[in-house]
Amino acid sequence: MKFIETHAHIYSKKFSEDVTAVVERSIEAGIDKIFMPNIDLESIEGMLALEQRFPGHCYPMLGLHPCDVDKNFEKILTEMEKWWDKHTFYGVGETGIDLYWDKTYLEEQKAALKIQVDWAKEKQLPLILHCRESLDETIELLAPLVDKRLTGIFHCFSGTLAQAKQIIEMGFYLGIGGTLTYKNSGVGAVIGELGPEHLVLETDSPYLSPVPFRGKRNSPEYIPYIAEKMAEFTGFSIAEVSEITNRNALKVFKLLPDEL
Repeated sequence: MKFIETHAHIYSKKFSEDVTAVVERSIEAGIDKIFMPNIDLESIEGMLALEQRFPGHCYPMLGLHPCDVDKNFEKILTEMEKWWDKHTFYGVGETGIDLYWDKTYLEEQKAALKIQVDWAKEKQLPLILHCRESLDETIELLAPLVDKRLTGIFHCFSGTLAQAKQIIEMGFYLGIGGTLTYKNSGVGAVIGELGPEHLVLETDSPYLSPVPFRGKRNSPEYIPYIAEKMAEFTGFSIAEVSEITNRNALKVFKLLPDEL
């Protein structure tokens, strides 16, 4: 059984000592592809080195994380934009709005997100959205910008059924990770109503490890634990969850055979 990991920061320094072993264990655990969201200028080269080391398994994306947005965001995005001509990327992000840590640069976060929405439309690539404590704000900003050129993933979805339906109506998918395995997270009840047809699997490694690894470094190799819980909540078999979420991921990243 194969799975696709749609969101892992395995280029992080928290993997610096054993990233090769982590990827190899992930492949052994059935993780066929690992999509890597970028966060800033400094993380690009390490991410691309992993792609080179594991071709066909590690896929890079390009974007500026909202927690890395400050008053110089336009300069950073101008430098980042040059990478589009130098390399192939498979998504725009991780971008979005974060109101958990600091609201100082909220307007700058919104402006940076709009620029990256334009990238996603222009490049016909999925938008990978970070929306911690900002789901309503992100939906409100995105809704008037949505058209047929725009799709993507609301990473680490933790909202209500109503919010999930809004996201799906906009043509986006829900990224479901380790929080699904936490007691009283509420995500299970939502996806139980939805089924897996608009879901993709992710870990957000090295963060948000699923039970029974909570409190430890997360890793793509733990995707099967999330898939098992998704099967439990949706009433589908784990094989069906694998098949459906894989197809969703390949579709959103434009890697279905008929789209190559």
